[in-house]
Amino acid sequence: MSGSVNVLLGGVGLFLLGMALMTDGLKTAAGPALGRLLASSTQTRWRGLVSGVVVTALVQSSSAVTVAAIGFVNAGLLTFSQSLWVIFGSNVGTTMTGWLVALIGLKIKVEAAALPMIGIGMALRLTGAESRRGAAGTALAGFGVLFLGIGLLQQAFAGAGGAVDLAGLSGAGIRSVVAFVLAGLLLTVLMQSSSASLAIVLTLAETAVIPLQDAAAAVIGANIGTTVTALVAVIGATPNARRAASAHVLFNILTGLTALALLPLLIGVVDLARDAFDLDSSPAVSLALFHTVFNLLGVVLMWPLATRLSAFLLHRFRTREEEVGQPRYLDRNVASVPSLAADALQRELARFGGIAIGGVWSRIGLLTGASGRPDDAVALPSLGHAIADFVTQVSRGSMADKTAQKLATLLRVQRYYETCGELAPEIETGHAAVVALGETPLRAAVIDMAKLADELLVQLNPDTEPFAPLGEAQAVEFEMRYQQLKASILDAGARGEIDIDTMESLTRTFSTLRRIIDQATKAARLLAPAAS
Repeated sequence: MSGSVNVLLGGVGLFLLGMALMTDGLKTAAGPALGRLLASSTQTRWRGLVSGVVVTALVQSSSAVTVAAIGFVNAGLLTFSQSLWVIFGSNVGTTMTGWLVALIGLKIKVEAAALPMIGIGMALRLTGAESRRGAAGTALAGFGVLFLGIGLLQQAFAGAGGAVDLAGLSGAGIRSVVAFVLAGLLLTVLMQSSSASLAIVLTLAETAVIPLQDAAAAVIGANIGTTVTALVAVIGATPNARRAASAHVLFNILTGLTALALLPLLIGVVDLARDAFDLDSSPAVSLALFHTVFNLLGVVLMWPLATRLSAFLLHRFRTREEEVGQPRYLDRNVASVPSLAADALQRELARFGGIAIGGVWSRIGLLTGASGRPDDAVALPSLGHAIADFVTQVSRGSMADKTAQKLATLLRVQRYYETCGELAPEIETGHAAVVALGETPLRAAVIDMAKLADELLVQLNPDTEPFAPLGEAQAVEFEMRYQQLKASILDAGARGEIDIDTMESLTRTFSTLRRIIDQATKAARLLAPAAS
């Protein structure tokens, strides 16, 4: 018995090693091209679904495809709704592993096929380590090791079916079904691979250790077990990763529960489909077909639910950046009435400007020592995109000349505030220069100038009261003090009192601040009259 257990453990280990080698090789050999396919073929549900199926079947890793889809969402190449269909497709594509085991793995003679695959694959890898040929060799060797593992699994179960005593769970009706679901789930959680647990179940069924219905229940359990891996993998991950994992979990749980409720019916459908396609009548082939059928059933179930599911998940796991980056005053209903749309856009731009100036304000704090100020400027790009989309919607309809002129003015305001946000990071470079000045009169002058800019920006912030453009006297005073400080910095550099890098950093920092105040003043002159 212990010998059979050792063979079983070795078979599982070789199967997992083969899967890892095969997946790594396929991802390296075909990954870039498949990534481009994934990014360019997801404009519709059908295309996203097919892309997910095909790419997962080719790289043999639903996790890799899901991670790629999440990366495209984070990069703005895919919407989250589009990525859902890639994820659902990857669940169907991963059933290819069952077909590999059933049609090839359980049929080949290890000596005749698996061992030559390993030899040829390693030869390719050794002769082209960093090339696609080497990656293809790794994948081929992985196939061989995977089939070698399946051969050992067959040997273990043929020698002593009691090594994994799943047969003892059979014959108790609904309790047997539940027990096999839990067994499949536990195997997947323990091995962190639904493919490995699927290979064990297919081998058990093929060697007649367990009946088909119980094996099908174990396959359902293995499918549900992958959700545990997904949940563990996204602890501390990005919001989009957690949303994708949630979609994966909901898909598998809903599909699994439905498949359990319809288990006898699905097995009947599998028998009909197997006969219709003239497939082998072996239990392993029936289980591979069952795995594919009930994942396709999951796609059918998700088809009418996907839009609501996407909206639900988009409102979960949100970061502060995403919360701030969502418009508060813009929506489709308002966009249909141009005059109301212009008013809503004005309020949103006041908030947009407040975020932009807040980002500048927080960085001035680094110069004056008032650190720890809140900074939401990272949300500006997403909010800016939302504003642009809203303006596009409004522009599709007819509007009065006065409203059109107001919209044009507000777009100029947006651009001024965008410039403020883009320039803000340049202020940070002055922090080290201020520290390098030490306790000198020049440092006091620098800090006083930063505080003046700080006070002016409070007035120029459209999201606070009182909000007003700079008066003529304020503008003249700021310009005069700027020129005086600039002359002092250049003079200190010329005298050797500060090094050239410090001099350039300080002049660049305050030149940036001057430009930011100029942009904020232009925006305020346009926005303040519109608000009155």
